[in-house]
Amino acid sequence: MNYRVGVIGLGYVGLPLAVETGKKYPTIGFDINQSRIDELCNGKDSTLEVEPEELALAEKLSFTANIDDLKGCNFYVVTVPTPVDHHKNPDLTPLKKASQAIARVLSPGDIVVYESTVFPGCTEEECVPVLEEFSGLKYNQDFFCGYSPERINPGDKAHRIYDIKKVTSGSNQETAEIVNDFYKSFITAGTHLATSIKVAEAAKVIENAQRDINIAFVNELSMIFNKMDIDTLEVLEAAGTKWNFLPFKPGLVGGHCIGVDPFYLTHKASSLGYHPRVILSGREINDGMGAEVTKRVIKLLAEKKKLTSDCRVLILGFTFKENCPDVRNTRVIDIVEEFRQFGIETDVFDPNADSEATKSEYHIDLLPKIERKYEAIVLAVSHVNFADLNWKQLRVETQVIFDVKGFLPPDLVDGRL
Repeated sequence: MNYRVGVIGLGYVGLPLAVETGKKYPTIGFDINQSRIDELCNGKDSTLEVEPEELALAEKLSFTANIDDLKGCNFYVVTVPTPVDHHKNPDLTPLKKASQAIARVLSPGDIVVYESTVFPGCTEEECVPVLEEFSGLKYNQDFFCGYSPERINPGDKAHRIYDIKKVTSGSNQETAEIVNDFYKSFITAGTHLATSIKVAEAAKVIENAQRDINIAFVNELSMIFNKMDIDTLEVLEAAGTKWNFLPFKPGLVGGHCIGVDPFYLTHKASSLGYHPRVILSGREINDGMGAEVTKRVIKLLAEKKKLTSDCRVLILGFTFKENCPDVRNTRVIDIVEEFRQFGIETDVFDPNADSEATKSEYHIDLLPKIERKYEAIVLAVSHVNFADLNWKQLRVETQVIFDVKGFLPPDLVDGRL
């Protein structure tokens, strides 16, 4: 196939993909956000996933916010977000709008591949009908589909898109081979051709559900061992000497993958009459860790008789994970809100976070720098540049230092998960 690629959605998943395909094939990256298109046209990526030098190497890549510019494409890849709503139900709005947009430019023989995380069956049950309705074309007769789940790890410079094995699938055998050949042409780690779209969808959704459950287990251990005055990280270090012990650590679980994807699987399971107990229990534990952190810090302050009406807490880090600017679905907000419910004022310092998104989504003004002393400091996100802070001085000035991530030496902290 003579691939002419259209990538729909240019976030932390779509842009690295568009850059790689733009090195080999004519590629158009589409996004509804005109400011995002403008910055990319100027050689900049605010997500920090792609360096300017990498962008420049994609000589066959162009960007647009006009869907009609994609009419010459024959291989579309959808990489839009798949969030959940306030009731933890899948929100397929971005996915369906992307499908409508593609349908406007879809031609006979074209292939549409979805990379967004969904529940098994979503591509053919939810997306294909939209493509048929708005294009007037017939599935598996006039156009074809595939599913190849994204595996990008935001902020991870060691595992790039081409270094991570890619699961592929197609709506029939011929399409599956074409989709597989496409990814195999630039994924140096190789591909795994699944037997069906549903299998590929299921493989993706359980990857993050598995991590969520394992983190929930060590979070529960942290709560148990805290009652025993046992350091959880020391226990995990000792247990980790066994060759097959899984190296998970306690912490906050947010973002748009691990904290979201399990709900796609539980939604589908519930629609089939099955109540998924283990997955939902894990979600409940992980969603409660912000309150657990706050409770422990307040207890430490009370023990030192520093829990006063004018005490103030500094929270270091607000992104959903370390070394990235993304604040979507960050669970650090849970810590902020818990402290405020107790009447304790909090400041947040995070030089890595998108300050505009933090202000608009959470109504929090990030500190430009640390200028005052605090009764307590909570290290919520382990950005590498936080290691450069003067921790010895902060230790002298601060009554309680609590390390959520196990980032600091034990002698510098009063508590950690």
